[in-house]
Amino acid sequence: MLRIYYLCRPMELNSKQVKYLKGLAHPLNPLVQMGKNGFCESFVAEVKRGLKDHELIKVRMSCEDRAELEKFTDQLHTETGSQLVQVIGHIAILYKAADKPKIVLPKK
Repeated sequence: MLRIYYLCRPMELNSKQVKYLKGLAHPLNPLVQMGKNGFCESFVAEVKRGLKDHELIKVRMSCEDRAELEKFTDQLHTETGSQLVQVIGHIAILYKAADKPKIVLPKK
């Protein structure tokens, strides 16, 4: 699998922060859903917009198998510069801190 890494990688989340974000994401509904066009520029743009507005979002992806889902989630969080918090079924939880963060993560 080809992985692309950018020079300014997002911060790494520790286990305490991941647990905190999972708790915040639990009541959320998926904000963005992959449509019939699949993984395209407009889908990525919507995810970026959702991350900019909310910092923590759920994304529903339509995939045929687990390998395709892993490929899409890896590509999505790389292209958006976000952190992949968790994947449950076909739903991915993404986090990206804003310039003025609304979500205050616990310290290490």
